[in-house]
Amino acid sequence: MSNKRSIGIALIGIAVLAVIAVTMHTPIEEKKTAVSSSDIKPAVIFDMGGKFDKSFNEGVWAGVKKFTEETGIEVMEFEVTNETQREQAMRRMVERGATIVLGVGFAQADAISKVAAENPDTLFSIIDVGWLDAPNLRQYVFKEHEGSYLVGVAAAHASQTDKVGFVGGMDIPLIRKFACGYVGGVKSVTASADVFQNMTGPTPSAWNDPAKGAELTRSQIDRGADVVYHAAGGTGLGVIQAAADSGKLAIGVDSNQNGLAPGSVLTSMLKRVDVAAYETFMDAKNGTFSSGLTVLGVAEGGVDWALDDNNASLVTDKIKTAVEAARSDILSGKVVVHNYESDSSCPY
Repeated sequence: MSNKRSIGIALIGIAVLAVIAVTMHTPIEEKKTAVSSSDIKPAVIFDMGGKFDKSFNEGVWAGVKKFTEETGIEVMEFEVTNETQREQAMRRMVERGATIVLGVGFAQADAISKVAAENPDTLFSIIDVGWLDAPNLRQYVFKEHEGSYLVGVAAAHASQTDKVGFVGGMDIPLIRKFACGYVGGVKSVTASADVFQNMTGPTPSAWNDPAKGAELTRSQIDRGADVVYHAAGGTGLGVIQAAADSGKLAIGVDSNQNGLAPGSVLTSMLKRVDVAAYETFMDAKNGTFSSGLTVLGVAEGGVDWALDDNNASLVTDKIKTAVEAARSDILSGKVVVHNYESDSSCPY
């Protein structure tokens, strides 16, 4: 099961999944006709880790790329490399004539709130933020706990030691939400299972530290973990490599990361940020952009698990049946996965 090839080589061939989503928005009539399709000038601000982080940012980039391929409309881009650049980058995009600006990640909340208020005739959208309120702003949040529950079920069935791990990026409630859902899925299969958890750090640099990710993964493996799930952005590349080098299994996140180490990535928890990016720009182009909050979970096609040729040999019929049963239970309401962000606790 060990795969010591370079992750960089294995990156080739990762497929961009089809865009599926069912969303609800609060309409803003004056904004629906503010931008004609011929005048749209879209912009995206990627966050720490860059658009080719093989995870969160790259998922957004996949949606941006799809939009450009379908419409021929180029999207202005900026990749944040330090925390001071976010607001400045947004202002610069507006100055360059951007009609719709997409901010990637919760860390851009303050910047987009301020710039959107100052530019009421420009449309804005942000991913992983749901607490702002502006008539020209759309917000997307995801039920990451539901998707994490599904891969937790897979991890529990794949584990031979009843010990699995989780490596998070920056220690924030959002990442605790991933972790708690994962624990819930694992415990639903094996109540006595051990789930080791480590966060990479308290600052944004935690999203881009593969060496630390590898170190934490090896520590968990030394304690008996044979499946390790990450929600750590670029840091997760180290998690996947360390698991592969040790002959253990990793679980990817956000984008489909099964191809990063074929035969060593059990599955990936898909967070369809590509949907948010594509939909944001397409709605702006079509004059149907609306503000408000969009929540995407299992039922809306916003989170799921990945099954493809890269992990087919790892996913037994038993695992597939169990995960699909869990998915059905979430859809029917039989299983309600606890959301850590609702009360800052994890009851599992």
